[in-house]
Formats: sequence, C-alpha cells, structure tokens
Amino acid sequence: MHIFTRLLNRADLVIEAILQWDRETLQTISEHPHLNRLSRIFVIATYMGDGYLWGGLALGLILFGRPIDRTYVLMGVGVLIVTITVFRLFKLLFARPRPILVVSGLRSRFLDSYSFPSGHATTSFALAWVIFSCYPNIFAQLAIYLIAITISLSRVYMQEHYPLDVICGALLGSFTAIYLLPLFERFLF
Repeated sequence: MHIFTRLLNRADLVIEAILQWDRETLQTISEHPHLNRLSRIFVIATYMGDGYLWGGLALGLILFGRPIDRTYVLMGVGVLIVTITVFRLFKLLFARPRPILVVSGLRSRFLDSYSFPSGHATTSFALAWVIFSCYPNIFAQLAIYLIAITISLSRVYMQEHYPLDVICGALLGSFTAIYLLPLFERFLF
C-alpha cells in the first residue's frame, strides 16, 4: 500500500508540473511582444477556424473542382463528422474549464465552457491530413499545415485554450484522420 501511495503522489506532482507549464506557456504566448504584432492574423485565423475556411474550400472544390475533388470533399466531411463527435465526447469527459471564459460579446455566444481538447486544432489538423493525403503537392501541403498551425496557435494567443488543449487536439485530429481516411477510400473508390 505504501508503494501505491508513493506512486500516486509522484503522479500528482507530475500532473501539477505539466499543468503549471501549460498555464505559464499560455501567458508567455498570449503576452509575447513578437506575437502581438500578429494579433490581427490570429483574430482572423480564429474566426476562419470556426469553419468558414474549410466550408469555403469545400464549396470551391464542389463548384469548380474535378469529380475526384468532390469525392475528396465527401471524405473530408466524413472525417470532420467523426472528429467533431470525438472531440465533443472528450470535452464532456474531461470538462476542463477554458483559461478565460469570455462573458460578453458576440464571440462568447459560440464558445462552450470546456477547453480540452481544442476543437479548432482537432478539426484543422484532421482536415490538413485529408488535404495532405489527397493533394500530393508540396506547396499545398505546406500551406495547409501552416494554416492549421496558425489557427491552433491563435487559440492559445487569444487565451481560449491552453497549449496542451491545442497540442492534444492536433494529435487527436491527425490520428482520427489517419485512421479514417483509408476506410473512407475503400468505400468511395
């Protein structure tokens, strides 16, 4: 029993150290003078990450793309539905409060009160993987991951998520897409 208690105490210390790093890194990123110069970009990225960017891209591919592009959009929508379901379940399971819950303004109406994992990071990285896999152009691949990183970083910069929310969301979205994409390809091709 003594060993079990010691292990629990060590685990508590490790978890507290990780959470302390998370809080300190949030402050460092949100107050960093070099990042303050990019504040407009981060505000735009956060709003675009609400779905406008991905919806616009999908609409453009549906209207102006090739038949294969429409299939890719369908695969992306499938990945997105599962990804949103998974991150919503995780939010309910962990119920981690946001760093700063905005209590006024239009944006606060769209925020749920849970932080972990970041939905923006989860969906951005899931869709980035779909685009990366479907469009083997190095410039498109680099651009889409730069966009996903910017959207994710904007969530920390605007203090709507802790860094670990974003990191875990990016991993969750990536792994979900990596797992699902081959399944959808089997059914659609």
